[in-house]
Amino acid sequence: MRTGHYPSRGLSDVELPPLLEPPVIAVVVPCFRVRNTIVQILAGIGPEVAYIFVVDDSCPEDSGGLVCATCSDPRVTVLRHDRNQGVGGATITGYRAAMQTDATIVVKLDGDGQADPALIAAIANPISRGWADYVKGNRFFSPDDLVEMPRKRLIGNAMLSLMTKLSSGYWSVMDPTNGFTAVSTRVLQLLPLHKVSRRYFFESDMLFRLNTIRAVVQDFPMRACYGGEVSNLRIRQVWPSFLVGHANNTVRRIIYGYFLRGFSIASIELALSFPLVTFGTVYGVQQWMAHAALNIVTPAGTVMLAALPIILGVQFLLAFLSHDIFAEPRVPLVRLIHRSVTATFEVDATSFDQPVYPAADQVSLEPKA
Repeated sequence: MRTGHYPSRGLSDVELPPLLEPPVIAVVVPCFRVRNTIVQILAGIGPEVAYIFVVDDSCPEDSGGLVCATCSDPRVTVLRHDRNQGVGGATITGYRAAMQTDATIVVKLDGDGQADPALIAAIANPISRGWADYVKGNRFFSPDDLVEMPRKRLIGNAMLSLMTKLSSGYWSVMDPTNGFTAVSTRVLQLLPLHKVSRRYFFESDMLFRLNTIRAVVQDFPMRACYGGEVSNLRIRQVWPSFLVGHANNTVRRIIYGYFLRGFSIASIELALSFPLVTFGTVYGVQQWMAHAALNIVTPAGTVMLAALPIILGVQFLLAFLSHDIFAEPRVPLVRLIHRSVTATFEVDATSFDQPVYPAADQVSLEPKA
């Protein structure tokens, strides 16, 4: 299996900032039709991981049963869904199990083998050092690696990345559907996990939810291995739901961030942009049709009266987008929470709304001996 390590030059003398606290890493592995790769994935997880939660999402290949029969690692716990809930549902089940332990960081590792388990410590490092709250893999980092990506995935991911930037507010991230992620458990406690999408929109919806609490998201350069596995994602089937999901999240993020939680000059620019463009376009078309019917030239003043609102509206919209890009969260919540804890302010995790997800009759625990 190819690793995602990238050689660095001239960085050997760089002094890294100290750890906020010794990391306790838990790994969540959603399982659906991964019988051919799951055992190898689990075997590659190193000793830096304290807990491993394998979530069998009602897998028709009984991936969870295979793990129980072949894996003797005491860190492994198999969780089962009685019915399929999607990658999001399986991941959140693992998140909730990890939050019941002393884990400080939860890494999501898909069971299809596209991410190297040897990178778990590396992807968790930005969180443990207080650089980020959520870290996700990025297969677009190196142009040379894009040659190995199937063309359909390349085009689809590029388009999804653009939509995710707009709907989430994280303009600096790419590859939103990447399933290799790490998140602080303290940040997870702040998220309404019961509202996050359970299906393939999960990773994109997580970014939207993270922006609502102003969490810092960082990309992690990696290479992906594309073997003979068959992706369960059907682009033609999920594309409409992705469009609707991104549109809803975009509207909700803008209303919440620019008109409810905060109000700035960017709010005014956005509020004026669309009415001005609409007025200029409608008025211009009406005047052009009226003068064309009379076979006369439209006066210059009428043309400017239609063009000026359009120009102003476009400029206001560009100014809003510029403000939105630079408004991306910069201060990690893990650092703020760590400071509050070290200042002896008690943080009661039970005060956060944590509804049961999924229902108790849909999950069973099978700890490894």
